[in-house]
Amino acid sequence: MKRTDAPPHVERGPVQVITRAASILRALEDQPAGLSLGQIAQRVDLARSTVQRIVAALEAEKLLIAASPTGRVRLGPTLLRLASSVQSDFVSLCRPYLVKLSGELRETVDLAAVKRDYLIFLDQVIGSQRLRTVSSVGETFPLYCTANGKAYLAQLGNEAVEQLIGRTYPARTPTTLTTFDSLLQDLRRVRRTGVAFDREEHTAGVCAAGVVLRDTLGNYLAISVPVPAQRFYDRQNMIAEHLLATKRILEDQLEVAAA
Repeated sequence: MKRTDAPPHVERGPVQVITRAASILRALEDQPAGLSLGQIAQRVDLARSTVQRIVAALEAEKLLIAASPTGRVRLGPTLLRLASSVQSDFVSLCRPYLVKLSGELRETVDLAAVKRDYLIFLDQVIGSQRLRTVSSVGETFPLYCTANGKAYLAQLGNEAVEQLIGRTYPARTPTTLTTFDSLLQDLRRVRRTGVAFDREEHTAGVCAAGVVLRDTLGNYLAISVPVPAQRFYDRQNMIAEHLLATKRILEDQLEVAAA
């Protein structure tokens, strides 16, 4: 049964109002076309009149904006600015640890964010080796054939993986995993070890190891170490150990930052 409006003295409680506003914002996540007030009310289990008042307040702050002439609303630009600020802070927090990891391995280290079915590079520390791999910040990569992408996919259930990227994938190299079943077999190992590998699956002659973690907002980000294939295979276990150590340190730092 749907809850009705609470008495005024309860509804005005700041904690409850914030909780309800947060639930409305979460209901609109991944809804680019927006939702109607009735749809929101159903999803958050609140009376429509309560939703209408909270939505009006969120619209006044540009946290929500109109999505259609018929009353649908969607997440607004203020949230994008706030999220961008948090992401920038996270990149700044990560940077010293990426530099340290790069120095330990003498390899390039990348930081990427997950955006639905692809990765976007946020930061990079270029390795000191003469032969090295370099990508551009802002460049995008697929999930199924990259170490950081597979590290993220391993966090999802099998059905969610299929819904996100389907069951067949383009072959970028002769070693690309192109079927759902072969990818799942690899993801099972990633779930067990915590580290994903790209063994010349995205680009011939380039391998990588990757791990994934979550920022203070719960968004997935990935750290990866791309390495020319000629010196990767003998060092992949050592690279994985350093990546896992860096991940643990960063998760501790994020826990402190969120406290």
